[in-house]
Amino acid sequence: MTLTFLYLWFVIGGILAWISGRWSKNFPRWISLGFLSIHMAVLIIIWIKYLAAQSAGIQSGPWIMEINVPWIARFGIHYSLALDGFSLLLIVLSNFLGIMAVAASWEGIQYRIGFFHFNLLWILAAIVGIFLAMDLFLFYFFWEIMLVPLYFLIGIWGHENRTYATLKFFIFTQASGLFMLLAILGLYFVHGASTGIYTFNYTDLLGTPMSGTTAFWLMLGFFIAFGVKLPLVPVHTWLPDAHTEAPTAGSVDLAGLVLKVGAYGFIRFMIPLFPEASFSFAPVAMILSVVGIIYGAVVAFGQTDLKRLVAYTSISHMGFVLLGAFAWNQLALQGALIIMLSHGLSTGALFILVGDLQDRIHTREMGKMGGLWDTMPRMGGYAMFFSMASLGLPGIGNFVGEILVLFGVYQVSVTLGIIATIGFIVATIYSLWIIQRAFWGKNTQSWKLHDHNPREVAIMVIMVVGLMWMGLYPQTILNTSRQAFKNMRQYVYNVFQPYHQKSSAYQVNPARDEMTEKSLNTAQIKPKDGDQK
Repeated sequence: MTLTFLYLWFVIGGILAWISGRWSKNFPRWISLGFLSIHMAVLIIIWIKYLAAQSAGIQSGPWIMEINVPWIARFGIHYSLALDGFSLLLIVLSNFLGIMAVAASWEGIQYRIGFFHFNLLWILAAIVGIFLAMDLFLFYFFWEIMLVPLYFLIGIWGHENRTYATLKFFIFTQASGLFMLLAILGLYFVHGASTGIYTFNYTDLLGTPMSGTTAFWLMLGFFIAFGVKLPLVPVHTWLPDAHTEAPTAGSVDLAGLVLKVGAYGFIRFMIPLFPEASFSFAPVAMILSVVGIIYGAVVAFGQTDLKRLVAYTSISHMGFVLLGAFAWNQLALQGALIIMLSHGLSTGALFILVGDLQDRIHTREMGKMGGLWDTMPRMGGYAMFFSMASLGLPGIGNFVGEILVLFGVYQVSVTLGIIATIGFIVATIYSLWIIQRAFWGKNTQSWKLHDHNPREVAIMVIMVVGLMWMGLYPQTILNTSRQAFKNMRQYVYNVFQPYHQKSSAYQVNPARDEMTEKSLNTAQIKPKDGDQK
């Protein structure tokens, strides 16, 4: 029941928030905040218990908790949900950013408030469902549900060109989702033809016998869907428009959560379901990742719209995530996860800052800014911090994630690791560009603006603490996620040993993994006998 609660709680909260909007503007806000707070309390309890069991050496299987019962038995559809350290951390991120989105929209949303919070909570319900679903039919169901409230969130409360941005977002994501649906159905029938069992269950579909050509085309369907959501160059063009026109809460959800479901799909589903095809395709995917890192950073530097600039930085950061996913070693995977978490906080905070700034000066054009630090020093200080986080300043979570990914990628391709490092240099340029154009220089417009109020300061302080925690003590994140990634890697390597003997870049190396465990200061778990040196 706990797993069902994790997404159904938001469904109930969204309905109550919508209904309560008939009587008071404040009821939906407090209901949303209350439901999110209770949900977070439950997550923290689960998290603490898991870490305590891990410290005590209690191993209860690959999942923290799971449920798997027949749903539509005739078609092999199960109500299958499961939670491990990987999905737990992403659900915590979803809840945390949900609270920040509610707080950031407290004064900014003044019409149809109940329906706004209904859509906000239903987006979170769908995203949590995606992180829990272990049946591909159920996973696709949540994947599609997520689009509907996000469509309304941008289309109703967005800015001037919201209709164009909403339609573009919907067409891109819906079309790519159809590729994944075809791939899911293809895998369903291939597995049924090979084994006589027709099922959508994730664990049953792992290791499905199929030809290399079939695996490649099915893998490509997943790759397109997850690549568009990430987004991956060249299917990224919906993102800047959607971010630019979305309200602040929509931008926080897009950058902090929606992009993460694409990265999650690569790591949880695509590579484990099609390891041989994925590793064969890895050089192409990793090159596209590096292109995205450099392209997103360079194009961000050329923007004059501050919100659009921040949007393009997401393309660059998520390139590191995909690079880490296809490197597929412990360092790279854990680094990718830390980037996902820290990017959610740093970019989400930047979007909140841009929204606060737009509310005050009614423009996002950087050419009309300048000298804002004199009139809003608190906002300028927070903007400086989150810009430094974006460029990967040591001591902040983004740096830890990107360094781990680069160390992991170096084990697979030195060349790609070196090229990806250029992203750090370009990130420094656009990050300093934000501060220089918006907050430093002369106040040519004679701005006299009120600085951050206590509510806005509280949002920024919480985000700062989160990023500093991941930057100075990432051990909690590493301990929580370690076993989940180890389980996925061991499955892929143990089942597909013949392929890995041919591909030295992805071979299991127990000695190297043991050294990685020691370097991350984690408890050592001996490799299985099937692992090879």
